[in-house]
Amino acid sequence: EPVYGENLKDGIYTIEVDSSSSMFRIVNAELTVKDGEMSAVLTLGGKGYLKLFMGTGEEAVSADESEYSDFVEDSEGAYTYEIPVEALNKELECTSFSKRKEKWYDHQIFFKAETLPAEAFVMEQETIDLKDGDYTVNVELSGGTGRAEVASPAKLRVEEQKATAVIEWSSPNYDYMVVNGEKYLPVNTEGN
Repeated sequence: EPVYGENLKDGIYTIEVDSSSSMFRIVNAELTVKDGEMSAVLTLGGKGYLKLFMGTGEEAVSADESEYSDFVEDSEGAYTYEIPVEALNKELECTSFSKRKEKWYDHQIFFKAETLPAEAFVMEQETIDLKDGDYTVNVELSGGTGRAEVASPAKLRVEEQKATAVIEWSSPNYDYMVVNGEKYLPVNTEGN
């Protein structure tokens, strides 16, 4: 599921970014979230591109030059580019202008939300109409390989119209879980 700026707390985060091309290798990415908008500074593994544009090469040719992201050398001489980021967990069109060939090359990049720390996510809770107390609730897991399971029913605690469920997995070998784009870490050091 795509993750948008409003799903994240303001801040600067290191994030992993996949690229569709080995010639467009992103070695570092720093995501900035401010007032629901996202941008990133990408560091590439080479110095072959003068500028980037978020879109296709065809769109870049007709775009205003103010929409291009020109390279800036960092303190170690690597080329960095500041780009707007529409969403994480979504394939984004990104084209780069080759210094040597003087033409645009299209790529797809993918910002991996699961590589952000859990505290980066905004935790929105809806109010529910249950009295405070402990309950049980049936839980179903869908997708994936079908080998993983979660215990059902699960414990549910309601406090001040907010509910929290304790999910127990069939294996202790999971580092975290993502629910509706939000990352949750284990609450215990041993067990499931």
